[in-house]
Amino acid sequence: MWSILALFLNSCASKSESPYNFNIQIDPSLSDEAQSGRLLLMLSTDDSSEPRFQISDGPQTQIVFGMDITEVVPGEDIPLSGDIFGYPYASLNDLPEGTYQVQALLNRYEMFNLSTGHNVLLPPEKGEGQQWNRKPGNYYNEPATLNISSGGTYEIVMDQKIDEIEPPADTDYIKHVKMKSEMLSEFWGRDVYLGANVLIPHGFNEHPEAKYPLMIFHGHFPNTFRGFREDPPDPDLEPDFSERFNISGYNIMVQQEAHDLYKKWISDDFPRFLVIEIQHANPYYDDSYAVNSENLGPYGDAITYELIPYVEELFRGQGESWSRFLYGGSTGGWEALAVQVKYPDEYNGCFAACPDPIDFAAYCLVNIYEDKNAYYYPGEHRKVERPGKRDYLGNVTASLRSMNHRELALGTKSRSGQQWDIWEAVYSPMGPEGYPQRLWDKKSGDINHEVAEYWKENHDLRYILERDWETIGPKLEGKIHIYCGDMDNYYLNNAVYLMEEFLESTENPYYNGEVAYGDRAEHCWNGDPNLPNHITRLRYNTMYLPKILERIKESAPRGADLTSWRY
Repeated sequence: MWSILALFLNSCASKSESPYNFNIQIDPSLSDEAQSGRLLLMLSTDDSSEPRFQISDGPQTQIVFGMDITEVVPGEDIPLSGDIFGYPYASLNDLPEGTYQVQALLNRYEMFNLSTGHNVLLPPEKGEGQQWNRKPGNYYNEPATLNISSGGTYEIVMDQKIDEIEPPADTDYIKHVKMKSEMLSEFWGRDVYLGANVLIPHGFNEHPEAKYPLMIFHGHFPNTFRGFREDPPDPDLEPDFSERFNISGYNIMVQQEAHDLYKKWISDDFPRFLVIEIQHANPYYDDSYAVNSENLGPYGDAITYELIPYVEELFRGQGESWSRFLYGGSTGGWEALAVQVKYPDEYNGCFAACPDPIDFAAYCLVNIYEDKNAYYYPGEHRKVERPGKRDYLGNVTASLRSMNHRELALGTKSRSGQQWDIWEAVYSPMGPEGYPQRLWDKKSGDINHEVAEYWKENHDLRYILERDWETIGPKLEGKIHIYCGDMDNYYLNNAVYLMEEFLESTENPYYNGEVAYGDRAEHCWNGDPNLPNHITRLRYNTMYLPKILERIKESAPRGADLTSWRY
């Protein structure tokens, strides 16, 4: 059994000393090998769930402190005290006295020997989509109630290990495939696999002559194909309440929409497509952003030239650029547009909803080229914090500074597995130690404009389009479609405005696509002006299909197979 002992020492300790001291151990029963990783100490005043599931950007977040450990032998004390960095309290010294649920967790790192010659310690992906609080093999302890008071020393033993994840089973319509990527394996110095969750067309086995167009649904890590359900909604499912949408029974709506897709999928007049969601989680995040990167390796090339042809070969795809389409929202929206821009000859259209920043002059609310500091608006006599998240009425629930400080508590060197860190990992040059160079100082927010220039030349999609329009514009005519709510929670609409301004100015050729906005719509608005977003966000796999069919009709080359898949 794990044990936590509270040893109260000198209650009259000097105020110059740390008011609290924690000694954390790894139970030797878990391993006899030295361990490296990010050690997290979490405290919560909410006993509704474990502290590891309560660390968030919002006002209801609980408390986390973190430190890196290297080659610690199980059974040895790991002391935490003093100014160890934390969130939302800046250090352990600032923690208020009180009664807490206390939990420690070690996000375990492994050594990666990169082809660049660097050796870096990173958290490997273990089939969970790079989620530190659910990662198989991570060590933790069951939460215990402790009365934390000044002068106390507390001993915590991590004696639990998160279980492995059972892979999903194939069904008649959903197949799960993996392939070793030679490109990525060479970069990472170990075998790296790409995966795809494939939704195959109705009648696939009965029509062996058919070859199918391919729709690529980009987005966060999918364990299996999402939003497709052969069974009707579970009649015993208790309706939940969605705070985000202020709707009761949203879980039932989700199941109903998934079942409705199944019914459409098997209907007689529904066009037959292959649809895939890609699994490309990596040591920095739950996906790679589907482009080549100094820090993540050649994911763009690996997906486009290894995975896509592999899937098309297995499932009788057309295997031609006119038959490949990209779509997605948020991270997936950026990916859809970025892949189309960087591989203009390989895909025939992108539908990018609520994309991550596509112009870094509007990197959410930061202009990385002109602003000196990311966290504050400057003033002669006072500073004002930049907001990080809002609702459709403009109510702010997180600042950009606090969001980044949460990440810094979870991991240094861009290793938190969170949003701002993955942007750095994808867009930044590699630093001298083999980790991403910081765009800005994670504590202070001061911007490194040399790094910003690298971002501009390599990953600022609006800038790249303007810079290269003479050569890539003719290849992109009619292929770019962007949708965003004008009250996006993360201010992503600001970059879309800048992109639209450029696209509407294009000549020889005019871009001939579409940019549309949802009135008062929040994040994940994806282009339907007639239905609420809590419904349309569940219809990605059908929302753009009419536009795709029209695009195929207009652009397929002479002799293209437009019939075998229309049974």
